[in-house]
Amino acid sequence: MMVENYSKQPAGFLNIPIPKDIDLVQAIKDLRKEKNAIILAHYYQEGAIQDIADYVGDSLALARWAANTDADIIVLCGVHFMAETAKILSPEKRVLLPDLNAGCSLADSCPADEFEAFIKQYPEYTIISYVNTSAAIKTLTDVVVTSSNARQIVESFPKDAKLIFAPDRNLGNYINSITGRDMLLWNGACHVHEQFSLEKILELKKQYPDALILAHPECKSPVLKIADYIASTSGLLNYASQSDKKEFIVATESGILHEMQKNNPDKNFIPAPPNDSTCACNECSFMKLNTLEKLYNCLKYEMPEIFIDEKIIEKAVKPINRMLELSEKLGL
Repeated sequence: MMVENYSKQPAGFLNIPIPKDIDLVQAIKDLRKEKNAIILAHYYQEGAIQDIADYVGDSLALARWAANTDADIIVLCGVHFMAETAKILSPEKRVLLPDLNAGCSLADSCPADEFEAFIKQYPEYTIISYVNTSAAIKTLTDVVVTSSNARQIVESFPKDAKLIFAPDRNLGNYINSITGRDMLLWNGACHVHEQFSLEKILELKKQYPDALILAHPECKSPVLKIADYIASTSGLLNYASQSDKKEFIVATESGILHEMQKNNPDKNFIPAPPNDSTCACNECSFMKLNTLEKLYNCLKYEMPEIFIDEKIIEKAVKPINRMLELSEKLGL
């Protein structure tokens, strides 16, 4: 098994002081222009980062922008696998991640050595991997998918095709249920989407009887069964904007509410609560590691930088490109 050549977070980098009385937003804009950098942010980032980013999107959109940018530096405000994907698609660019500790519980739930041993038991199967995986997993994959294109890409295979889907069992179960497929599923999950409380969502529904329940397909089956609409982050955003309803209970990482409210100031978006009784919303602690201060230092000092072995890039880019090609062909 190939091993990624990760950059190490420079000692003390996260504690570099920010100059006092600095206009942080303007300073970031100035550095971005000076260094010909592009800032890409996921919908789960804090609102301040979403507001300053050049582009805000889901995993599919971030991959497309990373593949097509003419910037010299890509700053990926998201988590590690997203920065890896950007580097794989634009190996000639410098790719920075404000905090290398921004990992992903879903990606971590699929160790490359264990997954390789698993798929060797099924040599006749096609491997479909969610984009929320490490570069090493992508080297073992035939085609990558995101939550916004997974159903259509799965359905592009013959109905009798033997498929393995990894790593999210909830997303895999959902796709199996709506396509009639019987994909073999890796037993992984996202800690954020696993924690939504069915009981508390139903209690919220009593408080807001007219609210529609929107859910990400990484949620557990009981939550999906009560949802009025199930879709990727971008799909949920679009639905909320197009709906004539005014209230929504949203079962995905709460960072998405920033863009929802920004696009629909006349509507009410209520975060679905997790099982933890002390929390009113459900946040990804990894996504929230990135801050404006870290973004500023990241641009100023041009680190931490993502490095991936060329042989891994050569293998990992193939299933990602296949996804992008299929998405274009399918009109996604």
